[in-house]
Amino acid sequence: MNVKQFEEYYEKIRINCSKVIVGKDNCIRKIVIAYLAGGHVLLEDVPGTGKTILFRAFSKSVGGSYKRIQFTPDIMPSDLTGINFYNQKMGEFEFRPGPLFSHMVLADEINRATPRTQSSLLEAMAEGQVTVDGTTYPMSQPFMVMATQNPLESGGTFPLPEAQKDRFMMKLSLGYMQRAEELSVLSRESSLNILERINQVVSTEETIALQESYHQVEVSEPVKHYIMDIIDKTRNDRRIIVGASTRAALSLYQTAQLLAAIEGRSYVIPEDVKELAGSILEHRMSFAGVVRDHDAARICQEILDEVPVPTETLLSRGEA
Repeated sequence: MNVKQFEEYYEKIRINCSKVIVGKDNCIRKIVIAYLAGGHVLLEDVPGTGKTILFRAFSKSVGGSYKRIQFTPDIMPSDLTGINFYNQKMGEFEFRPGPLFSHMVLADEINRATPRTQSSLLEAMAEGQVTVDGTTYPMSQPFMVMATQNPLESGGTFPLPEAQKDRFMMKLSLGYMQRAEELSVLSRESSLNILERINQVVSTEETIALQESYHQVEVSEPVKHYIMDIIDKTRNDRRIIVGASTRAALSLYQTAQLLAAIEGRSYVIPEDVKELAGSILEHRMSFAGVVRDHDAARICQEILDEVPVPTETLLSRGEA
């Protein structure tokens, strides 16, 4: 495995996306990590922060087909997965794929759809396939769902169930730009015009090759135990009703490998785990009482502060 390939892959995408969306390198990096890990991303933020345009820029950078689905209360599962229709010329039923059969799918305002429609994404996100009328169809590969939702408006929305949230590898928030960054955006040409001019910068073959090789990044026994200490802590904290799942532990392990590779290392360090833990764990935990997003972030950070970090001596010896 050549970690230089991971560094170059990320840098090409970062530079390309930064032409459109300013000052969001950290979010771009995490989206790249989730994409290479075969995961999906939930973007939660107020309107107008660039969620949709960021994903469009990312999808153009990596290539493949792209579909945007605007979720509304009246959208049906078949509007996503597709239908079997009767072809009069052929005299038989024929499957017409829905927009879900794309490499990159933007589920815009996912919490405005009913739970029935939301659940139609589960099989595609977890298993890379869709079953329609008893027949299973594989998804395009690589495949990624990025969903957006507004955390402020609750009227006419259907909160994502725990099983649905657990399918998202990461939950991210773009936040507002810095003042200087926003000033530069005010005076430049439209982001949509810039978006039209950016091109694909990495190939599907490159993506698949990196997806197959990142598992070679070494994770020492102390770091593995460190990951499990964090997971166990979420399951034994009185403020948390339901802690992080095994899928969360796997996601934290895999994304830490990819972060290490992007940073030019063939081994994971505890700082990789700490940097990604919030994005991986916060949305997967159920809290006692009413807990807002900033409270969830604070609790997660307190858990990270309480879990002992493996020392350099242990890491060098490979001891637990």
